[in-house]
Amino acid sequence: MIELLKTLCALPGPSGCEEMVRAWISKEVEPYADEMRTDAIGNLMAFRKGERALERPVVLAAHMDEVGVIIKKITDEGMLKFGFVGGVDPRVVIGRCIRFGEVTGVVGIKAVHLSTAAERKTMPKTGDLYIDIGADNKQSAEARVAPGDYGVFDSACVRFGDGMLKAKAIDDRLGCAVLLSLLREKPPVDTWFCFTVQEETGLRGAATMAYALDPGFCLIIEGTTAADLYEISDGKAVCRVRGGAVIPFMDGATIYDAELFDLLRRACEKRGIPWQTKSRVSGGTDAGRIQKARAGVRVCAVAAPVRYIHSPAGVAAESDMIAVRDAARAFLEEIGGDGDE
Repeated sequence: MIELLKTLCALPGPSGCEEMVRAWISKEVEPYADEMRTDAIGNLMAFRKGERALERPVVLAAHMDEVGVIIKKITDEGMLKFGFVGGVDPRVVIGRCIRFGEVTGVVGIKAVHLSTAAERKTMPKTGDLYIDIGADNKQSAEARVAPGDYGVFDSACVRFGDGMLKAKAIDDRLGCAVLLSLLREKPPVDTWFCFTVQEETGLRGAATMAYALDPGFCLIIEGTTAADLYEISDGKAVCRVRGGAVIPFMDGATIYDAELFDLLRRACEKRGIPWQTKSRVSGGTDAGRIQKARAGVRVCAVAAPVRYIHSPAGVAAESDMIAVRDAARAFLEEIGGDGDE
């Protein structure tokens, strides 16, 4: 699964421009799926028949898109003014490389020695930043890029330290890797494995997917914020790297189904899968849209804690990511009636 994740993280796929990710996943899915669909908005939905069926289908969902940038304007000097696609802290991008297809740029800001004392005390705004692609003038830049072009962080996926992984887009290529791993196994219950689009810009793909499939149960597989740094205390760390899979009871978009939360927690404990929950209500997932589809869907989630999320270099522990996969498998086993209880 980690090798799948490394390949997935290297692919560009900002919200609204997930084509390369979807094409690669489709090739991996095709040998195992009994049915495949791609809808008008770009969701990829793969069905695999299990040992038994439920009245309404089971869905495992993960989003393909990542945060990125979009070009808004090219200046006379050949610099690119841009906006963020998804939630990105401007502080984390200064000096970082951005890739527009084969074109590489560097995010810049006015030099510190030219900044006023007041400017140095305030957080930079997106409008203060630009991307330098090495163009001599506007015409030179226009020959390489255009307003509306998407860009992603240019950041290698690297294993380092004590079982850690550094990469862009761990949120949520991890979920995609988990789905691909589990889809290769015959599930205990008929299951739709859904790779959604545009989660980072409003949970849009999840809405159309849930309407089309009308699931009874849905497990969202995600990456979530870990702020477990030495100066963070009083629950503000949210969750901790190497603490196991994160099973939230609620977040900024969803109150998760209490019975499913308990089922997933007990399933992990029964199998010795390390787990934790969030110490602070924060963030949101595709569940926020899925649970409101049609007559309602029962939802739960499992996520890997990721430091520096939505940046060029998210950091996660391989042990946590394996725990997420094992928890998702345990969820299917329990829903399918293969648990011990």
